[in-house]
Amino acid sequence: MSDAVLASGAELALVERLRAGDETAFMMLVDEHQSAMLRIARMYVSSRAVAEEVVQEAWLGILRGLDRFEGRSSLRTWMYRIVANIAKTRAQRDGRSIPFSALEGDESSSGIDPEWFHALADRAPGGWRTFPDDWRGIPEDRLEAHETLRQIGRAIDDLPPMQAEVLRLRDVLGWSSEEVRNALDLSETNQRVLLHRARSRVRRALHGYLFGEQER
Repeated sequence: MSDAVLASGAELALVERLRAGDETAFMMLVDEHQSAMLRIARMYVSSRAVAEEVVQEAWLGILRGLDRFEGRSSLRTWMYRIVANIAKTRAQRDGRSIPFSALEGDESSSGIDPEWFHALADRAPGGWRTFPDDWRGIPEDRLEAHETLRQIGRAIDDLPPMQAEVLRLRDVLGWSSEEVRNALDLSETNQRVLLHRARSRVRRALHGYLFGEQER
């Protein structure tokens, strides 16, 4: 695919270090990705303890699979896909079947205001009809305050699990759409809907905080 996200030169160099048994390189990788891997595992399994077991198994799978890594995707995409697959398998084995709708959230509680977006018949269906209110009148120190950042963090934490993870990967970590789809095993449509709903809910929460409005 022309838009495929391949492993970077830095990632390929890191893989070579890992293959050579570089423990420092491995610990750096664990420090960078452990938390996100736990969040992904936790979406599928019954407890944090089980999620930790899944991630431990995933790290072993990653180390054992390094010789087969060819760089056809980014290293992080490949790693997160391993976590998701192991977590899904563990959930099935434990008899814990979670419908996708529970992970993505019910649209009725998504916080989306239809007036914010263009209708399907418009030239830009689904696009923003109106952008967030003008924040230029808000003191800069309030926009940059730790409390504002904490408010955004709380809004993300309150999202359904899959919405939250898509938003984190896309908007916080800067992953591409394709990387997120491949890592979380999502269709293009599902990824777009999840991101749309997540951004809408966070926008609503931040708007209410900055302008003193209650969430509708």
